[in-house]
Amino acid sequence: MQTTDTMEQSPPKEGLHKKQKEIMNVENTKAQMRKGVLEYCILSILNGHDKYASEILGTLKDAKMLVVEGTIYPLLTRLKNAGLLNYRWEESTSGPPRKYYTLTETGKLFLKELDTTWDELRKATNLVTNSKNS
Repeated sequence: MQTTDTMEQSPPKEGLHKKQKEIMNVENTKAQMRKGVLEYCILSILNGHDKYASEILGTLKDAKMLVVEGTIYPLLTRLKNAGLLNYRWEESTSGPPRKYYTLTETGKLFLKELDTTWDELRKATNLVTNSKNS
């Protein structure tokens, strides 16, 4: 009876290096982190202030949250469909009418919950990330 050696061979170093780059794509990870908090940021921006999409985008960009229009409009629609936002059309002196978004009462309650969760998450993250320096 003949046996064959079934030991796996390690991948060539070239392939491993490419795979490591894919796994450790810092820009992708940073983008995912931003996406994870984007909904919270938008609701916070609208808390007490009605704004149209360009104003929301400007606030996010000022805060270094890199967001494009193709991302924000579907998110605003999803938040509206979830009952967290309403909008109204308002005439503009410098172009077409603008759609102003506002938080609903449900949106305000949802934001309060997110505030609490964010505070807990921030504290926990700080404990974990600061403990590595101890």
